[in-house]
Amino acid sequence: MKKLDTFNERTKSLITGKENLEHLHTFENFPVFMGCVDAPQDEDIVADMVWDICKDTGLIQLRKLIPLEILYRNQHNDGTGKIWKEHYTAFAQFLYKYKSKNILEIGGAHDQIAKNYRTLDSNIKWTIVEPNPEHIDDPQIRVIKAWFDDKFVIDEHFDTIIHSHVFEHTYNPIVFIEHISKFMKKGDRHIFTFPNLLPMLKLNWTNCLNFEHTVFLTEYFTEYLLEKNGFIVLEKQYYGDPHSIFYATEKADVSSDLVSIENKYNEYKKVFMGYINYHLEMIAVLNSLIEKSDHPVYLFGAHIFSQTLIQFGLKTDKIIAILDNSPIKHGKRLYGTSFVIESPKVLKNKGPVTVILKAGGYDEEIKKDILENINPQATFW
Repeated sequence: MKKLDTFNERTKSLITGKENLEHLHTFENFPVFMGCVDAPQDEDIVADMVWDICKDTGLIQLRKLIPLEILYRNQHNDGTGKIWKEHYTAFAQFLYKYKSKNILEIGGAHDQIAKNYRTLDSNIKWTIVEPNPEHIDDPQIRVIKAWFDDKFVIDEHFDTIIHSHVFEHTYNPIVFIEHISKFMKKGDRHIFTFPNLLPMLKLNWTNCLNFEHTVFLTEYFTEYLLEKNGFIVLEKQYYGDPHSIFYATEKADVSSDLVSIENKYNEYKKVFMGYINYHLEMIAVLNSLIEKSDHPVYLFGAHIFSQTLIQFGLKTDKIIAILDNSPIKHGKRLYGTSFVIESPKVLKNKGPVTVILKAGGYDEEIKKDILENINPQATFW
């Protein structure tokens, strides 16, 4: 594997613009892509994942930003699973309440939300702007292959701009919201969904902060940015326990620099360091269990879940394979590892097996499927 030496570096707080950052933790030599690939392992790239916190606001942010063409080399999420399917349905229903006529979706890597919405309103005009539109097959949806950045322009007015699990991926969420605002007239709607990061980090879920989620965008900071850019929150809805937050907002008055902000430094630093210490202790326990186990041991999650556990020191020499439900990952190798991904169906008729399962909010769905449909003798750590 090669170590990346080219970065865009954040040396100032995104909120204040000041060099008031305090180092929290560094994950050394972390894989820069959280998907699966066909390429040989010696082509993989690693980089130090360095986390800082703004001492004046408590905003946690990544210091070294991976070039986008490396980070998003291809799509690694096809929305597999009951939770994601229900999310797309629920968000489409949430969006439908606002009776849009012409929607621009930012970052729609697939057309799941549009398809669900079109069952409610077949006359909707829908445009997706996405740099890697690999899973869009609806001819009624216009696709623009591009990044929604400061270079993006379009000679058309949309009464609604939406995005789903895009906001947390932006390298500068402040600029992102400002850019959306420029496309909108007073009364237009900005409706979006993004992960509920604060409870996720409190629960020590490994898909919360990473090379793609480079800012700890909690509800508090999100609502600060919305108000600062002249958006009124019309409605907020929680999905999952926790998973996502749905926001419906309306473009109102011009942006304001008078919005106040509370310092979350003590609260958010405590949560982040609790996450680090939890995993260091948990990995020590898991390594001891693996060493003593008489049963075959598998690891679930061809994604950031497994990469993070390995980064924290999980011993992999006795792990037989990494499992994942996504068909697009089967037979490919998890980036940054030597593991070729298998379907959980390989556990069938294997007798007693152990699966290390640390996939956050998806644990119960995964466990239920394996026990009821594949191997009732499986145990989970």
